[in-house]
Amino acid sequence: MPPWLAGRHFPRAAMARIEHVISESEAVHMGEIRFAVEAALDFWPLMRGQKARERALEVFSQLRAWDTEHNSGVLIYLLLADRDVEIVADRGIDAKVGSAEWERICQQMEAAFRAGRFEEGVLDGIQEITVLLVQHFPIRAENPNELSDRPVVL
Repeated sequence: MPPWLAGRHFPRAAMARIEHVISESEAVHMGEIRFAVEAALDFWPLMRGQKARERALEVFSQLRAWDTEHNSGVLIYLLLADRDVEIVADRGIDAKVGSAEWERICQQMEAAFRAGRFEEGVLDGIQEITVLLVQHFPIRAENPNELSDRPVVL
């Protein structure tokens, strides 16, 4: 799948809305959310058997989603070719939420993607994650924006 196809499912206006919703979300909790979409895995990693989860972990590190004061960074990674969503959460929030809840959100998003509702699926996923972050990392005092809200196309 060529990289430009990501733009077909997520045009500039959709990416701007996703960025806006992330920004609004982060105004009500102490977490940080990143969204990254990749059309397909690179050829050689794919031939070596790389899975979406492994790639999501790489992207989590590359985007420095782990680099937050409260260890409350969350990455939503979409591998468009497989319509596979992976959520990688830093240890602070992951210890409070757990894998079953992250998987439920992933499945909900994947169902939206299968129905062709790409932007809606991402926005719904961000809203679900926002609820968890508000519950476990409510605003206490100063709330700096530690990471970019801009979605990333890999």
